Amino acid sequence: MSTPRRIAPLLAPSLLAADFANLQAETERLAGSAADWLHCDIMDGRFVPNISFGIPVLEAIKRHAQQPLDVHLMIEDPQNYLEAFRNAGAEVITVHYEACPHLHRVIQQIKKLGCRAGVALNPHTPAWVLQDIAAELDLVCVMSVNPGFGGQSFIPHTLQKVAELKELLTDCGSEALIEVDGGVNQQNAVPLVEAGADVLVAGSFVFNSPDPVATLADLRAQLTAAVTANN
Repeated sequence: MSTPRRIAPLLAPSLLAADFANLQAETERLAGSAADWLHCDIMDGRFVPNISFGIPVLEAIKRHAQQPLDVHLMIEDPQNYLEAFRNAGAEVITVHYEACPHLHRVIQQIKKLGCRAGVALNPHTPAWVLQDIAAELDLVCVMSVNPGFGGQSFIPHTLQKVAELKELLTDCGSEALIEVDGGVNQQNAVPLVEAGADVLVAGSFVFNSPDPVATLADLRAQLTAAVTANN
């Protein structure tokens, strides 16, 4: 049997690193870029030691966005806010394993709302904890930094964790996408995809560059070339 062709990964620039004073302009200039999703980090100051933005800001982003909104809930009790975030424009909703004692129920809530359901794992949380729910998931977000702040350095062990997660999902018959969030750049993007990543979230690397659209285009070209060479 032939090996399926590897599809180039999705790129999801994180608006956490964008200019908050100009979110409309930041969102609109990404409309024709290589961005596949727009990653929105929601922080409550409780689950993580920072506060980002909430439902009204997400609604404003949605009015100007051309790409689907990939909403990452770094909050406690996410089950209480799922419908509100869906109504605000979320198409992918990811909750943290560490914040959900009744994770299966929360995943079912997300799916009932018509969203893709994702689970995020903090750096200290091993991939195997998802074994009993992997088949239910649409996405697993591997945190490659400690959540709560942008601009952190990539944790090298993430590469091994992505590979382990890929093996677990394959063994469970899960088609969940593997997303990597934190410290992604041109140095680690190809190794991450080779390890099994399907979605790359990049914040500071994109928005701190002189031209975020050009940076995304360069990253897309690099990943496409790598995928093509491996097929």
